[in-house]
Amino acid sequence: MAVTKNKPSQHSKKVVLEEDELFEKVVHVNRCAKVVKGGRRFSFAALVVVGDQKGNVGYGYGKAQMVPDAIRKGTEQAKKSMRSVSLQGETIPHPILANFDGGKVLLKPARKGTGIIAGGGVRAVLEAAGIKNILSKSLGSNNPLSIVAATMKGLSEMRTAEEISVIRGETVKGPAYNSEQSVSGASLKV
Repeated sequence: MAVTKNKPSQHSKKVVLEEDELFEKVVHVNRCAKVVKGGRRFSFAALVVVGDQKGNVGYGYGKAQMVPDAIRKGTEQAKKSMRSVSLQGETIPHPILANFDGGKVLLKPARKGTGIIAGGGVRAVLEAAGIKNILSKSLGSNNPLSIVAATMKGLSEMRTAEEISVIRGETVKGPAYNSEQSVSGASLKV
């Protein structure tokens, strides 16, 4: 896996991967009609999410006269926009509220066995990133493009305790719900 940087920021890592190991999901296909003298001309726009399910995810929005061409363009754009996200095991390091345009998404880490509690575009992004346990809530607009972009923004702003330790130059512990001891040491009462 080759990683290249396109900006000096530490969170803008571009990822280049092989084609066959990628998870692709079409989130939404929009049909647009243009009225002309002879009738209506239809065009299509496809929102596609692509990820390797190992912490790299991207999204693309392709437009064309036919649906398959729009999906292909969206997939190509998504592969170019793939970014790595910080994961803590099978969940995220900390809760976050992310906004993009009208879309507002709340993401919260969850214990093992919870699953992905999300719908629509948020679920597609989380599955593509490889997150297995998470809670989410869409609070703003229900526009699929805004929701996907807000989810991506939230995931890209995530930082693990180890990353913060390196930045500060001191030891920083993560929250208790992310540690392996709290999960394995918990006793269940029936």
